[in-house]
Amino acid sequence: MKRRQVLTATAVATAATLGTAATASAAPGHGEHTPPGLAKKDTLAWAAGGVIEIGSAVAGGGHHTEQDYPTPMSEEIYRETLGREVTSLSAENQMKWDYLRPDRETFDFEDADEIMDFAQQHGQVVRGHTLLWHAQNPTWLEEGDFSADELRDLLKEHIDTVVGRYRGRIQQWDVVNEIFTDEGELRLNDNIWLRELGPGILADAFRWTRAADPDALLFFNDYNVDGVSAKSDAYYALITELLAEGVPIDGFSTQGHLSLRYDFPEDITENLQRFADLGLETAITELDVRMDLEEGATPTEQQLEQQADYYRRMTEAALSVEGCNSLTLWGFPDVYSWVPGTFEGEGAATVLWDDYTRKPAYYAVQDALAEASGRAGHPALRR
Repeated sequence: MKRRQVLTATAVATAATLGTAATASAAPGHGEHTPPGLAKKDTLAWAAGGVIEIGSAVAGGGHHTEQDYPTPMSEEIYRETLGREVTSLSAENQMKWDYLRPDRETFDFEDADEIMDFAQQHGQVVRGHTLLWHAQNPTWLEEGDFSADELRDLLKEHIDTVVGRYRGRIQQWDVVNEIFTDEGELRLNDNIWLRELGPGILADAFRWTRAADPDALLFFNDYNVDGVSAKSDAYYALITELLAEGVPIDGFSTQGHLSLRYDFPEDITENLQRFADLGLETAITELDVRMDLEEGATPTEQQLEQQADYYRRMTEAALSVEGCNSLTLWGFPDVYSWVPGTFEGEGAATVLWDDYTRKPAYYAVQDALAEASGRAGHPALRR
């Protein structure tokens, strides 16, 4: 068993210093090695041709700890696929508060470090996910009797330590995650940071993150903001206000968790473009497309075709907006998907089957990428 790497709160400053020193010479972006997928040609990475970072979540933590399968990153075929297919990685759970902070005095970086090391070995960039969120906070934080000043210090300590540790090695950080309801109201009740510290903490979080890593791009991130809606309007208004105040915001991202139960968000390009017009980068950060599926059932041909269509159109939307430089699939294959455990009666949301063979959705993404990069029709993509 690997030794878990933990830091006590008293070692925070030392850890941040060591992390900075170790990475001071590393520029954000690809590591020293050529991503393996760029040499193999029949991959998403090769099809993208450098026109966009094509990414995947790295399965681990969260619901995975309750399953009877091995840790995904310990599976050879999973690691080989992850290293070959994409140029960008996101931690599914391994950089969230409850995973990094098992108790008040401890920082546990083992699994997050593994992702960072894997990315460097495979020439991949990394999206950091996430620093301020209402969910997946540890019990000691949510139920602790902290004053407002103590909570503020805790958040700053967390950002300084985590962001500082990976300074110069993270391309994008989801600084603030899911702060609005679908009606466009701030989550003042269920978000401990907003409830106890007020909306001003959002600007503080971005400023602290910028200070901890001046090179990382800093994002707002949320679901159900694919198209123009009350929720995405609320982000547009808030970001416009914060930018006017000089808050260092670099990007806005929609997660892209879609379902065949609902129509495709036809105005996604319009929505992303209006944020781009503010001078922001945009991204699709957690793309999957779930479908109604009884346990043990196989998707119908019609479901697979519709799923592929949704994947293709989301990919085309990302490629059509200047400054949308990152498209991340929320994992592959289906066996590690979060969907069945979260959405009862839905599943098969990823682009690979459990045996790592490709669904029509995979080819839809690959074809859209190849068309944009000029590699459509290449012999390597014939099938």
